[in-house]
Amino acid sequence: MRTRREVIGVLGSGKEEHRAWVEPLARWIAERGFHLLTGAGGGVMRAAAEAFVAVEGRQGLSLGIVPGAVVDGAWSPKPGYPNEAVEVPILTHLPLSGEQGTEPMSRNHLNVLTAHALVALPGGAGTVSEAVLALRYHKPLILFGPPEAFHAFPAALERTPSLERVCAFLLSALRQGPAVSG
Repeated sequence: MRTRREVIGVLGSGKEEHRAWVEPLARWIAERGFHLLTGAGGGVMRAAAEAFVAVEGRQGLSLGIVPGAVVDGAWSPKPGYPNEAVEVPILTHLPLSGEQGTEPMSRNHLNVLTAHALVALPGGAGTVSEAVLALRYHKPLILFGPPEAFHAFPAALERTPSLERVCAFLLSALRQGPAVSG
């Protein structure tokens, strides 16, 4: 009999890695047997996936939602995607990101809807748009990092510099179950 594994999404900058914050989080996710979901790119996404896959004996997989485009009938990923630590790339035809992250042609919808719970680290317009989508779709999301890094994020979201608080938030969100069964 197969057991269902929860998916935890880690969101953040596509440029800055924020390794001091993301590595212990990704290790915790791996050690608990959850799947990790990222946007499959660089920065926080790469750092999270690398730390996650480095955990020996883990049960979960590194999933990555890959932005792409179909041009003249041929699909290609956005340059730099997926990063090498993504074990299961989920290929999309969705090219939009950044300030267009809430638009229907953005993979951010899949990032948010696929995860059972989400953690956002500091990031730019794309990460902010994922936070907005999490609120829209009633997905549990917590902001993790230095509180001053989240001034552009919706005020309704909890901010914390504490890994312990993030872990407690995730466990509580997962106990409550998904907003929509999958």
